[in-house]
Amino acid sequence: MGIRVAVAGASGYAGGELLRLIAGHPEFDLVAATAHSQAGTPLSAVHPQLVGLDVSLGATDAATLSDADLVFLALPHGQSAALAAQLPTGVKVVDLGADFRLRDAAAWARYYDGPHAGTWTYGLPELPGQRELIAASERVASTGCYAATIILALAPLIAAGVASGEDVVVVAASGTSGAGRSAKVNLLGSEVMGDLSAYKVGAHQHVAEIKQATGATSLSMTPVLAPMPRGILATVTARGEGDARAALEAAYQHEPFVHVLPEGMWPHTAATAGSNSCHLQVTTDADSGRIIVVSALDNLGKGAAGQAVQCANLMLGLPETAGLSVFGVAP
Repeated sequence: MGIRVAVAGASGYAGGELLRLIAGHPEFDLVAATAHSQAGTPLSAVHPQLVGLDVSLGATDAATLSDADLVFLALPHGQSAALAAQLPTGVKVVDLGADFRLRDAAAWARYYDGPHAGTWTYGLPELPGQRELIAASERVASTGCYAATIILALAPLIAAGVASGEDVVVVAASGTSGAGRSAKVNLLGSEVMGDLSAYKVGAHQHVAEIKQATGATSLSMTPVLAPMPRGILATVTARGEGDARAALEAAYQHEPFVHVLPEGMWPHTAATAGSNSCHLQVTTDADSGRIIVVSALDNLGKGAAGQAVQCANLMLGLPETAGLSVFGVAP
């Protein structure tokens, strides 16, 4: 018998990706997968890609989940806190939602509904010192998908004094799975295909998380919905001077999942699909002198389920890369 894990919110896209990763993990045994409206449904009817996993979705409650050694919460924002409070002491939890990411209650109130639930250890192992904190934690708040993409591009530059955190500008395009699986008119195929559209311009909820993790004091973000199912490509620009490439290479030279690409090779989302990797490239704008970092990852991988499994591995004393692929799926 391996390590017993459970997934709450298993009917969503991130939940489905978690189940796929758990099924291929050398140490994990799935003991429960839960949903709300889909409770009682065979898993393969909700996730046809998981045919062969003989599981039916259970009810999302503490009784169903409490037999696990570790629980993944892949629930909508604002729903994790109440459930987490009911889980027994000793059950480790990784939350893929936003409930416990922010330290500042005022920042939470600005972007989310409901009371601020508190703060857990932030689940981005590549930040300095964070890997050790995650390994010592019973409760971890995994990152947002845009946040992971942008933090990995920006944090080492600000930390090294190469980039200023006072005037950061981000334009980032995400696939439609980043909006979740609920039926929405603007996410219908006929609405999305052949189109790019900006949304939540200047008011995206991940801005607070990015500023908290990087030390940026002013960040303008324009998210763009792209006609693809998964992936994020972010262009991050900042004022600064110095060797930005050297700063990124120094930060990530020993990291298994973050890759600074050779000069002249630019990130693209397809190269990271199905992996837990983030690809980075950096240059200096010839006209403005601003540093430009382009960052790509799979929003359901390093931006969600893969990141959560990476954190769980650390919490459970397993190799950090267990059950996770560095390599994307192509074409």
